Amino acid sequence: MYHSRALCVNYDTKSYKLEPSDKSWLLIDASDKTLGRLSTYIAKILMGKNKPEYTPHNDVGDYVVVINAEKIKITGNKNEQKMYYRHTGYPGGIKSQSFNDLVSTYPDRIITSAVKGMLPKNKLSNSVIKKLKVYKGEIHPHSAQNPVKKEF
Repeated sequence: MYHSRALCVNYDTKSYKLEPSDKSWLLIDASDKTLGRLSTYIAKILMGKNKPEYTPHNDVGDYVVVINAEKIKITGNKNEQKMYYRHTGYPGGIKSQSFNDLVSTYPDRIITSAVKGMLPKNKLSNSVIKKLKVYKGEIHPHSAQNPVKKEF
């Protein structure tokens, strides 16, 4: 009897698990970059999709340090129209801020929330988002890790 399963070829699939020392640090300057394009680029690096040893069930991505978060740009009329919401946890405790207000007070939250929305919603997402470090201005405390400046 001829079975179609006999034609299947078993290929050995490699599953990589990198050590914490194998992760590199990248430095990205966010000045005059579009928020969506920069966020997708950062999300790919954090997940490790830019590496040949990418596996979806392992955290193989690199650390990303973003500087000049207050100089991020968005297109159209989103400066006034885009709203960011958070909840205090109490009844009726929803708070909202526009993009301009959030840039002046907490510019790191804009990039962090955009990247977090682009990551897969699974058990790895908390460990992946912890590898993103966003800072207002040029100064960051990660000079000991020797981050490599990455142009995008």
